[in-house]
Amino acid sequence: MQKLKVIKPILIICGEPNSIFSEIIFKAFNKYKNKNPIVLIGSYDLITKQFEILKSSIRLNLVSFKENIFTNIKKNEINILDISYNFDKPFENISSKSNYYITKCFEKAFEIIKKNNIKGLINGPISKKFFLGNKYYGVTEYLSKKFRVNDKYSMLIYNKSLSVSPITTHLPIYKVSTQLKKEMIISKVLIINDFYKTKLLKKPKIAITGLNPHCENFFKLSEEKKLIEPAIKILKKKKIDIRGPFPADTIFLKQNMKNFDVIIGMYHDQVLAPLKTVYGFNAINITLGLPIIRVSPDHGPNFKMIGKNKSDPQSLIESLKFLDKIK
Repeated sequence: MQKLKVIKPILIICGEPNSIFSEIIFKAFNKYKNKNPIVLIGSYDLITKQFEILKSSIRLNLVSFKENIFTNIKKNEINILDISYNFDKPFENISSKSNYYITKCFEKAFEIIKKNNIKGLINGPISKKFFLGNKYYGVTEYLSKKFRVNDKYSMLIYNKSLSVSPITTHLPIYKVSTQLKKEMIISKVLIINDFYKTKLLKKPKIAITGLNPHCENFFKLSEEKKLIEPAIKILKKKKIDIRGPFPADTIFLKQNMKNFDVIIGMYHDQVLAPLKTVYGFNAINITLGLPIIRVSPDHGPNFKMIGKNKSDPQSLIESLKFLDKIK
């Protein structure tokens, strides 16, 4: 049996059983030839049955993980580390059973990451509402808690032409102004800057938005004056190439976007909505600050498209390309 020591595998958590994951993984495999071997973490029987329904002829290669080493990995096949799942139908409604299955997949990934050198982690589409409930705002926050990095993480929606990052990630809008802190802004900008320098080998040009319309608030000392501008001054002293704060309604104009590698906003939709308008699914969600690089396709389970064989694998392909490229 072949043992993988030098080549680092990309771990992919299969995610929600009732999703388009099985479709996008076989389409991505057919369209993109990855440099690093991929290892799915999920149910061999479930994915095999879903492949049959989707009329995919791809066969999964079953691997094992013993004594901190993968065995039987094959670079040009879809490898899978089996996690048992007793399903009634290949695509069945979300339940406590499916949530437990996803949890087991994540726990196996955490075990491997602690003991083995991997290239990166991708998670398939997950229903945040059902899997995370009221415990976490998103998978980004779930992973930061599991890896015990506290607030020392950053969410980056990456596109090679322009990336964006929300300071407050998945926080509800009514909580943004109370949770926003100068130290939070500084920490997340430094994480993003370090990522670009160490992994992408470039010094990023960063723009940062204000919080209020036109960066103004006439009724009190604004967040721009209290938090954002002081954070920018400190970051410039640290030799970070950062400018702002810019009004969010004009920073995404073509003549402005072209001047930056990253635009950082104060809340989720302030920067994600315009990025998706411009680039669609040609972007990926990266969690920075973890022991490994975590990437996910920038879309959810897409229940309406399950089993129809019409889903677009582009975001997953971009995730694989990205992990193949970084140092």
